[in-house]
Amino acid sequence: MDINSLSGLPPRKSLGQHVFENLKKAIISGEFESGKRIVETSIAETLDISRTPVREAIHKLEREGFLKKQPRGGFIVLGLSRREIEETFGIRSVLESYAARLATGRHKKEDLKPLDDKIREYQEYLSRGDFDALPRINTQFHDLLYALSGSSKLIKIINDLRDQIYRFRQIILKQEKLAIMSHKDHSQMMKIIRKRDEDGVEKLVREHIIRGQDAVLKEFDSQRIGKSSEGEND
Repeated sequence: MDINSLSGLPPRKSLGQHVFENLKKAIISGEFESGKRIVETSIAETLDISRTPVREAIHKLEREGFLKKQPRGGFIVLGLSRREIEETFGIRSVLESYAARLATGRHKKEDLKPLDDKIREYQEYLSRGDFDALPRINTQFHDLLYALSGSSKLIKIINDLRDQIYRFRQIILKQEKLAIMSHKDHSQMMKIIRKRDEDGVEKLVREHIIRGQDAVLKEFDSQRIGKSSEGEND
């Protein structure tokens, strides 16, 4: 990510919030990889701004667990731990399978068209080999599905994990075999939802998520994704 892309402050946002959102986006997307050193003075000088809003952004990222302060100064992008991966996917498997169950029982027939459109869009990009677009479309599909649950509280809890989930989708959907499997799962979900088979869709969504967990752990164990410097095997 070109640090200059952080410029162009939109209205109604503080400069610190603008820097925070863009740094966070770069970390989640993998543009800033695990272990990358982040120095507030360098960012401030590049953007020609004071260090105060940069410091605000960096400390917020530290509180959210994306950065870690180094003893000799500066911060590094935190990697992942096995415990974090397993906990996140475990929580997802419960929350998202329940949301899909509710959606299956509560949806109206016309509600499913946007989901069908996302499946077609995903197939188009998959056929072109444009894997960079797949996490975005995948996320939109899941957002649409869980919105049909009608549970604002459940959706909010799921969205609290949104950043970590997107980070994992970047890993999973870069692999063609898994990207194809994800597409098949989504198509199968739609068939089950149309039958209003609540037990069936809950089971499939849980299996879908655990399959993703296994793929991420495989990448973790092979050290193809950044590990946390602490508690790697916790």
